[in-house]
Amino acid sequence: MTKRILVGLGGTPFTTVAVKRAVELARTHHAHVTGVTIVELDRLQRVGPVPLGGAAYAQRMAQRRIDVTRERVEAAVSEFENACQEAGVNCSVERETGDAFDLMISHARYHDLTIFGLKSLFDYGLTEEPKDALIRLVSQGVRPILAVSPIYRNIRKALVAYSGSMESAKAMRRFVQMRLWPDVHIDIVHFSTDKTKGKELLAAAAEYCRAHGYETETRIVDEDADAGILDHAQQTQADIIVMGNSVRSLMFRQILGSTALHTIQNADRPLFLAQ
Repeated sequence: MTKRILVGLGGTPFTTVAVKRAVELARTHHAHVTGVTIVELDRLQRVGPVPLGGAAYAQRMAQRRIDVTRERVEAAVSEFENACQEAGVNCSVERETGDAFDLMISHARYHDLTIFGLKSLFDYGLTEEPKDALIRLVSQGVRPILAVSPIYRNIRKALVAYSGSMESAKAMRRFVQMRLWPDVHIDIVHFSTDKTKGKELLAAAAEYCRAHGYETETRIVDEDADAGILDHAQQTQADIIVMGNSVRSLMFRQILGSTALHTIQNADRPLFLAQ
């Protein structure tokens, strides 16, 4: 059951889609949406090395960055509130100042779903790399996450990347149980050369999804998952990719080539990430 949705309002190219998606889901599930704006004043005031005699210029530059950021934030808030009002969705806005990650994690504790952009949360220097956002949020227990692409898509078909691991099974179950899109068609894909084992895994996964009322099909793809997931999503016109992610691998191995990180860095469609 989805009753509380958290969305980051950062004024990025992803904000409009994140707001539209949050409002759509809130209307479907009669949920409350919390929009969060976070201004990291310390980060905005860092303008790099200042040459001798350049302190006044650096101060003006920092103030300009703060002013522009606040303008973007207020524009995002207005967009969010107007969208909620037009859709008849209950909403609230939390304006925060401080560490963006800590504050997002704190708010996520009391929400069923967190929505933000694939590449960033906020436009004003929240994080240097998208993988850092994923690692920190997931490692602190923020899940599930719906990471949206810059172009809005109607969700009619979901690609579930199923390896047979506990992480991928949990992600699939979470997606099915939340019923964010009750009429979505589920395509469960196993990337492996072992077709015998793959058929067994897919049969069990499909049985689970069908027991929950979903129209489901399965397929085995003889290709590496890192590149194969995105290629297959494009070929089959999947509207969303469902993936598990291992906190242990993200925190301690931090392998850039891992399937989850490769996909979030290169995806052109939304991802549902759970553990």
